[in-house]
Amino acid sequence: MTRSVNFPVFILAVALSLSSSLLAVYEGGKIYDISHRYTPEIPAWESSEGLGKTFLRLAASMKNGSFANVSEMKLSVHSGTHVDAPGHFWDNYYDAGFDTDSLDLQVLNGPALLVDVPRDKNITAEVMESLHIQRGVRRVLFRTSNTDKRLMFKKEFDSSFAGFMTDGAKWLVENTDIKLIGLDYLSFAAFEESPATHRVILKGRDIIPVEALKLDGVEVGTYSLHCLPLRLVGAEGAPTRCILIK
Repeated sequence: MTRSVNFPVFILAVALSLSSSLLAVYEGGKIYDISHRYTPEIPAWESSEGLGKTFLRLAASMKNGSFANVSEMKLSVHSGTHVDAPGHFWDNYYDAGFDTDSLDLQVLNGPALLVDVPRDKNITAEVMESLHIQRGVRRVLFRTSNTDKRLMFKKEFDSSFAGFMTDGAKWLVENTDIKLIGLDYLSFAAFEESPATHRVILKGRDIIPVEALKLDGVEVGTYSLHCLPLRLVGAEGAPTRCILIK
């Protein structure tokens, strides 16, 4: 079966600064690249060394007589900006083939709301209720103190990152129509409750977490979100490129 998504036609210029998201202008609008670049210094789960210099290597080099330069990459599928599939924390779903190739592109692409979470707080049921997210909103990107602290620009993993607590995840499942959640560090779930929180969100197989988003320099509001994960058959996670269009 062929899967397709309708995208606007993009035109004109691209401007890049060190402190803000990739910004392109098309028909008077803007494109924000909210994906992180893969570098040796990008943080990796429970590592003090980031991805390290060996995650990407030049396997064939023209300088060494090869006809072309060919690079190879070795890294966790949960590195950088990525999605989780239901099999990440549910082994029966993993065995049943609910992998990243099975994720619904209609969920991964469409209108999305970017909200600011109260700073220095995890996302609890109380915080979720305070955000007043209306019924009918299906995709929400949660910007936390992780962005302020630039945690994704520090190679040493920081377990104090802000994320969903289990009660916040349960509140979301029971009281909203959200089917995509995005957060600004390697996990949407707070470190101390990560397994339980993941299981709450992934249990129904209808909510897609997008993790390690680059949300600095983007104003709160509604955007058109487009995420296209790699089609990794059999994998419970996959790197993804995500953009917002205003």
